Amino acid sequence: MAKSMSYPLIKTILLLSAANLFMLFAWYGHLRDLHQKPLWIAVLVSWGIALIEYCFQVPANRIGFTQLNLAQLKILQEVITLVMFVPFALMYMHQPLKWDYLWAGICMMGAVYFIFRN
Repeated sequence: MAKSMSYPLIKTILLLSAANLFMLFAWYGHLRDLHQKPLWIAVLVSWGIALIEYCFQVPANRIGFTQLNLAQLKILQEVITLVMFVPFALMYMHQPLKWDYLWAGICMMGAVYFIFRN
């Protein structure tokens, strides 16, 4: 990856972050907000949220693929997922902070190093 981030890379990161926020709610938000509703309602709501997620994810991947290879794009998405998941789990889902989040982050830093090294 270049020493300074290019505009397409910044745009990719922002779009992937927005997509991931929607996907967290699609995948996990129903566990808090719709747990007493029938499953089919949770599925429909999640699909609706996921549709919005795809409106960010697809352009992010197209833009990102102009500067990154597929593996780099995937690792970038996974890092963003972890960065977004921890605050979501703590603040929205009221889950306890765990040391495992730190260890997972360190593992992801290793993945970033290996996938982006020259």
